[in-house]
Amino acid sequence: MNATAQAILEARRARRVLAPLGEAAPADVAAGYAAQRQVAEALGEVPPAGFKIGATTRQMQEYLGLAGPAAGFVPRASLNGDGAEFRFADFLAPGVECEIGVRLGRDLPAGPTTRAAAEAAVSEVFPAIEIVERRYGDLAVLGTPSLIADQVFHASGVLGAPRADWRGLDLSAARGTFHVGGKVVGSGHGRDLLGHPMEALAWLAGSGAVAEFGGLRAGQVVWLGSVTPPIWLDGPCEVVADFDLLGTARLRFR
Repeated sequence: MNATAQAILEARRARRVLAPLGEAAPADVAAGYAAQRQVAEALGEVPPAGFKIGATTRQMQEYLGLAGPAAGFVPRASLNGDGAEFRFADFLAPGVECEIGVRLGRDLPAGPTTRAAAEAAVSEVFPAIEIVERRYGDLAVLGTPSLIADQVFHASGVLGAPRADWRGLDLSAARGTFHVGGKVVGSGHGRDLLGHPMEALAWLAGSGAVAEFGGLRAGQVVWLGSVTPPIWLDGPCEVVADFDLLGTARLRFR
């Protein structure tokens, strides 16, 4: 295990903010994805249960100070059903994101692909919520490669029920409204995800993350990105992602 992966795992075990890694920091994005693979190997998560894509919207890229999207592997423990409950105290400065998710029905090789080819590999589409953690200080100091190595904020997630007739829907027009503690905290559309949710999946197939893990596999789940900025939580609450074309996903922190 390289020094980057070791530092990340030590910070997680101690439940502390990941400090800038100094000499252990990955030199570039490719090295960040290589370190992320080592984190997955250390956790017994190869092949992973899926992936998350961060910063698929321009709004999120500006918020995080990134030039483009970034991806992280998702472990099996993140695939929680609709209505799952979590202990707020189990997370480090948690937040939530309002997402569109997919499940792959067949393998998708690593490398450049088209939106149509990516969509053809999908078996299910559903509303989803990603739980993220604010486990960094100044992102400009930490650096994008280190953020990538640490799975780009990922902590857990919830999957809503799949929409049966999704192929007949205009997913770019799907509007997600995010509710936290009974209040609307944001909204956005499928087109905010690189123009179309399946464009985000096509980007993932060609990303350094998928190259490191040897492609996308049937059965894996992908959080395609948040249509709202992350909502950082103050304490226990209910969270609902409500998409007009896809239905709802919900979770509760206690």
